Amino acid sequence: MEQAGSIFDDVDEARKARAIADARADVAAGRFVPHAVVAEWLQRLANGERPPPPYSHTLKRQD
Repeated sequence: MEQAGSIFDDVDEARKARAIADARADVAAGRFVPHAVVAEWLQRLANGERPPPPYSHTLKRQD
């Protein structure tokens, strides 16, 4: 019996390339959260705390 296709089987290469370019531009502009900050946040979650998610200081909050 043949399995039905997945939504992940169809890749739009142009869209993927744009997303990668956008991500690289964000990193180059400093719009990211460092790994150590995310790791600390995840550890606090694992310890039962409810800290706010880490946020890049270069982005405007949308609270």
